[in-house]
Amino acid sequence: MIPFELSEPDTFAEAVSLLDPEDPTIRPIAGGTALMLMMKSNVFSPSRLVSLRGVETRYSEVDLTPEGGIRAGALARLGTLERHAGIVGAFPVLADTLRILSNVRVRNVATVGGNLAHADPHMDLPPVLLALDASVTAISPSGQRMIPIGDLFAGYYETSLAPDELIGELSVPAQNGRVSAYIKCTTRSAHDWPALGVAVSLDIAEGTIVDARVVVSAAVEKPTRMQDAEIALKGASVSEAAFRAAGEAAAVAADVISDVRGSAPYKRQLIRVNVARALAKATSSGGMGS
Repeated sequence: MIPFELSEPDTFAEAVSLLDPEDPTIRPIAGGTALMLMMKSNVFSPSRLVSLRGVETRYSEVDLTPEGGIRAGALARLGTLERHAGIVGAFPVLADTLRILSNVRVRNVATVGGNLAHADPHMDLPPVLLALDASVTAISPSGQRMIPIGDLFAGYYETSLAPDELIGELSVPAQNGRVSAYIKCTTRSAHDWPALGVAVSLDIAEGTIVDARVVVSAAVEKPTRMQDAEIALKGASVSEAAFRAAGEAAAVAADVISDVRGSAPYKRQLIRVNVARALAKATSSGGMGS
C-alpha cells in the first residue's frame, strides 16, 4: 500500500472537520472491512484516513427508544445490533438478516454507518432498513440533517452524502404491529453477496393489507421500492394470489442489471418468485411482529 497519514480525533465534530470536500482521497475509517480491502487491492489510495475509533462512545451505542424504535450510533458494530435483546424481540427481521450478513468476524468489526455509507447494492441491511422506513442523521460542519434511507442511496456505490458529511446515527421507527421479512438468493454460500435481496413490510388489519412496502436489492443498482407491487397489494386480502400478483408486478417494473451473479432475465425471474415468497414468510407465524 502507498503510505498515508492517519488522524485520530477525539470527537465526532473534529473528525468531520478533518474531511476536505476538495480532496476525495481523505476518508473516514471505522471498522474498515471494505476500505482496507480496497486499499490492499489498490482500488483506493488515501492521502489521509480519519479514524473514528476514539470519538464519543455514544456513537457506538444501541438503544430502543421509548416509542419502541431503534436508535443506533453510526459506530455501533453490526454484531451488537444482531445480539441486542430488545432488537431480537421487537425487530426479529433485523436479527435474522444480520445472522446471514457476511460472517461473524466481519459483523464484529463492521459498523452501521460504514455499512450504509459504502452503498454496495448487494448489502443485506439497506433493503431491510428501507422496508422498515428507517433514516439516518448526517453530520457536517454546517450542522445536521435527517436523510430517509430511500434518499441515502444515489446509485451504484453512491450516496447523497456530501464529501464533508458523515452518518452519525441510524433511526428505525416503531413498527406498531407491522410484519416484515427478508429473503436473499445467493449463487454460492448463504453468506455470499446475493443475486437478489427482497425485503417486505406489511400493515394488515382483519386479513386485508392496509399498506405494503416491497424492496428489491442486488438485482438493481440500489435498494428500490417496488411501487407497482405495493399498489397491487394495498387493499388485497392476504393470499397466495395477491402475493403472486405482487411478484409479477415487481418483476415487470424492476430495472434489473446483469453481473457475475446472474443475467437480467434470470434475476427478473428471481424477483417474480421471491417477492411472493417474502410476502408469505412475513405473514406466516414466524414473520408476525417483526
